[in-house]
Amino acid sequence: MQSAPRKKKKRVNVRTPEVMERVQDEVASHYQSSIVEKVRSKGGELMVGDTTVRLAKQFGFCYGVERAIDLAYASRRVFPESRIFLIGEIIHNPEVNRQLEEMEIASLPWQEMDEQYDSLTPDDVVIVPAFGAPISFVDKVESQGCRIVDTTCGDVMKVWRRVRNFAKSNITSIIHGKAGHEETRATASRAEGEDGNGHYLIVLTLEDVDKVCRYLVEGGDKEELLANFQGGYSTNFDPDVHLERIGVANQTTMLKSETEEIQNRVRNAIEKRDGSDENFSVFDTICGATQERQDALFEMLKHKMDLLLVVGGYNSSNTTHLVEIGEQELPTFFIRSASCIGSLEEIVHFDIEEREEVTSYTDIFKKDSSAVFGITAGASCPNNLIEDTILKVFELRGIPREQVESA
Repeated sequence: MQSAPRKKKKRVNVRTPEVMERVQDEVASHYQSSIVEKVRSKGGELMVGDTTVRLAKQFGFCYGVERAIDLAYASRRVFPESRIFLIGEIIHNPEVNRQLEEMEIASLPWQEMDEQYDSLTPDDVVIVPAFGAPISFVDKVESQGCRIVDTTCGDVMKVWRRVRNFAKSNITSIIHGKAGHEETRATASRAEGEDGNGHYLIVLTLEDVDKVCRYLVEGGDKEELLANFQGGYSTNFDPDVHLERIGVANQTTMLKSETEEIQNRVRNAIEKRDGSDENFSVFDTICGATQERQDALFEMLKHKMDLLLVVGGYNSSNTTHLVEIGEQELPTFFIRSASCIGSLEEIVHFDIEEREEVTSYTDIFKKDSSAVFGITAGASCPNNLIEDTILKVFELRGIPREQVESA
């Protein structure tokens, strides 16, 4: 006899007032920083002796990240005896994900579903991360009858609504993002529409979009174009058919100026092909927090600094773009924590071009003359890691914590 299908369970709300009061105290104890608040109270700049640390006006946790972390902590409070799983990582920060592991919140693979998904039961809780998850993953979890806590960022869901509307109107979504990023994969799954007949093409660089634009204007070898974007387009995507009407969207954490340039190039190509931009649609989908952090860094770079430290997870897209901005102006080091600053001469940091951690040498920490250090962080970096970095800079310049706290 065939068993009855499992009943899908609705999303569960763990944000009750009594739970959230306890959760927020716990989160604050893990991630808040009195030192960061001190620097903020002094206008974002702290000078002790001949050493100055300058913070960007906007950095660190955004509302969406704070909400996702709160919901993850609340899940353990509400379901203390249940198995709790997380699709991938809650955010791109190793410190935060380590804390969740210590709370026995286990990570499920997000690139491919494996037997772990088959073993989920109605007694289990599954957390959808701030990036969201592809529809197929959520459907699988629902089919297993699990209780679901959805922490997807509101800015991400705004993009989903837009690409769904594109699909309903037979508009192909060109998505500016990283094809292997959780958010982009989740967005692409929505761009295929409710009936699965929508289409998308993912572009990352200006060189990528130029290939598409040449095809729009001049045509060309279809198979060559598809080969260039292997793994980055929808099922049965045919550029001769599905590039007739185009809407541009993006992973919310991309570099704003680059997304705008991609929009302009696609619009111009369609105008050349059609004589108007009637077949072009666009709307701004860079998240507010990402834009604020980029704008704050541009503002900080107007002032003289000797070195910039960007703190965050190496797989964080919005943090990587802060590094790109800084590198155009001054020596910039992408570090995951203060431990990367090993000595007066060495900094271990992530090289975004080589995609690996490297060691560089600098004499800027030596106490031979005055120095100004800039520090910023992406939306997924907690303040306690920024505090550690501030204190490490002063320590290497011969200034102990007690002196920093009393400044």
